[in-house]
Amino acid sequence: MTKQTKPIDLFTWTTPNGFKISIMLEELGVPYTLHMIDIGKGEQFAPEFLKISPNNRIPAIVDPEGPEGKPISVFESGAILKYLGQKFHRFYPADPRKQVKVDEWLNWQMGGFGPMLGQNHHFSLYAPEKIPYAIKRYVDETHRLYGVLDRQLRGREYIADEFSIADIAAIGWANGYEKQGIDIVQFPDVARWHKTVNARPAVQAGLAIGKDKGQKTNLATDGQAQAVLFNQRDREKT
Repeated sequence: MTKQTKPIDLFTWTTPNGFKISIMLEELGVPYTLHMIDIGKGEQFAPEFLKISPNNRIPAIVDPEGPEGKPISVFESGAILKYLGQKFHRFYPADPRKQVKVDEWLNWQMGGFGPMLGQNHHFSLYAPEKIPYAIKRYVDETHRLYGVLDRQLRGREYIADEFSIADIAAIGWANGYEKQGIDIVQFPDVARWHKTVNARPAVQAGLAIGKDKGQKTNLATDGQAQAVLFNQRDREKT
């Protein structure tokens, strides 16, 4: 395993995407420095953060010991997971065929089991106007995606056989199954996997990062935070 002598800077918040990287770093056991970016207060729009994450989204990292020993910044949670997996040769297999499997399920999470569940959260919990069509659309798609995951986990302990960045990417989103309108009993293999992954000490440590700060913002009732997160058009010129 590659040795990390200087801490990696992690810029994050208490969201499913943010937890991906804190879990990964805890699993790797490498030193890192935590920088909490309060997205409810608009800290993701600070110029210094935009230099690291031009899409003004968490998480992002700065690795002072990047390729050729030079610093590198990485944004987008999937890209960060893959970067760290390849650098430290853990949770991302060396075998090309196994890599393809992990990549498939990492991209499945990034393209579906994340965005669709996020829209479910938005229209079911946070939208000021309850739109039945939108709620049904995203709850139904959430249900379908849990079915896909359940079939993949049938006969497997983890998504791509061995514990990998695919599991790390998905677990934070799966932890919200109740507020997504999902009865986990309907998906027994997801329920088993969910329990197994959450029992890992590093996963528990990664999920605990910044929880005391993140709980101060209740997005369901905080109108100012909603305005910052959902009404960003006026920020496009800044």
